[in-house]
Amino acid sequence: MIGKYPAKLDEKNRLFVPAKLRGELGSTFYVTIGSNCGHRCLTVYTEEGWRKLTDKYDQLPISMKSGATSLLFTNATECNPDKQFRFTLTQNLMAYAGIGRDVLIVGRAGQADIWDQASYEAFEQEALTPENLLASLEAIGL
Repeated sequence: MIGKYPAKLDEKNRLFVPAKLRGELGSTFYVTIGSNCGHRCLTVYTEEGWRKLTDKYDQLPISMKSGATSLLFTNATECNPDKQFRFTLTQNLMAYAGIGRDVLIVGRAGQADIWDQASYEAFEQEALTPENLLASLEAIGL
């Protein structure tokens, strides 16, 4: 998943799935709390991505299944978009990420993040420097 997609929450806290992401997300996907460079956002996982995440979680020792790791699951919601490709964000997820009416859905390789638009713009302004870009490219072997 790639790109940035502006969206607006409607009065029922529903978001439209951007046309370019519909095929990648499929008819069922999962939204949970996320963090991108220490900033609060929501993370969207495909059904396959969610299964991989839960498989990894299931393999953890019991001592590591508490605390922040389990919060990914206790705050998650399964999403099945309606015929207009809308899905609902829960109040607790919106509160966690500080999401208002204007949001950005941001593709991030095999997943996507949902940000409050103003928060994302501030993050991008701060993070988008030649030094950070070079470090990111080096981290992925380019």
